[in-house]
Amino acid sequence: MNKGTFIHHNYSNYINYRCNDKKCNHSFFVAKPTVISPSSNTTIKGKLDFKGMRFPLHIILMALDLYFLNESSTRRISEYLFRTFNVKVSHVTISNWTKKFAAYFKLKSDNLLKDVDLSDSDEWHADETVVFINGKRHYLWLVIDSESRLIISYHLSPYRDAKQTFNLFHDAKKLGSPRAIVTDRLPSYNVPIKSIFQNTIHIKVQSFKDDISNNIIESFNKTFKSWYKGLKGFNSFDSANKLISVFIFHYNFVCNHSSLRDLTPAKVVGISYLVKAKNNWLLAA
Repeated sequence: MNKGTFIHHNYSNYINYRCNDKKCNHSFFVAKPTVISPSSNTTIKGKLDFKGMRFPLHIILMALDLYFLNESSTRRISEYLFRTFNVKVSHVTISNWTKKFAAYFKLKSDNLLKDVDLSDSDEWHADETVVFINGKRHYLWLVIDSESRLIISYHLSPYRDAKQTFNLFHDAKKLGSPRAIVTDRLPSYNVPIKSIFQNTIHIKVQSFKDDISNNIIESFNKTFKSWYKGLKGFNSFDSANKLISVFIFHYNFVCNHSSLRDLTPAKVVGISYLVKAKNNWLLAA
């Protein structure tokens, strides 16, 4: 017999329903997609092509490769380009390049991932790591697919509450619903996962050094922190958001991973492109 439900609590981002039968006491959560704020990775604006640039495309992409892959400073990249190619470009210009094309690469990423469905994935892993913007603590929230190591979504915020995880998971949902999502025991994960991924198991671990995590999050954090350490923090939220976006694009589509038999995460999820396209950052134009 269908006993029906009633609204027990109506929160800003979700509704808590309960069974009309007091003996049942069953409850469930339903997210409110229309009131969930966009994750920071969806708010990036900027140049959407490489037209009108003073320097050749291969010089710009080489500079970006050195910056995001080799962790070189913009000053060292400037010196390298002059010494090797007799191309004089200031470190300030290179610094501008690292952020200028973030919107272009974000659009490229969205187009490449639009037909990807990770609903058959066993596990996604979510975590947050600390970064500093103008000396103030912020949190980089991440969702990573366990099999492909693909960064599914990220969200940058000064806060560590459930509103941020609603933003993160609402964006991640565009790539499907996995069998399980693994997180630490931070309470901010609980309701967003229950309300957005209603048929997904939420596995909570004490630490991401537990066996179940397989060091997936730790591996990414090690790579990210190694690059981030050289920056000595970010100067503004906008620049941090753009730099992280390009770093993740490079991580997903350009950088080969030894744990993936020297493939990129994008290749593992079935996105097909030639080595030439990858080396030219998917034929930037």
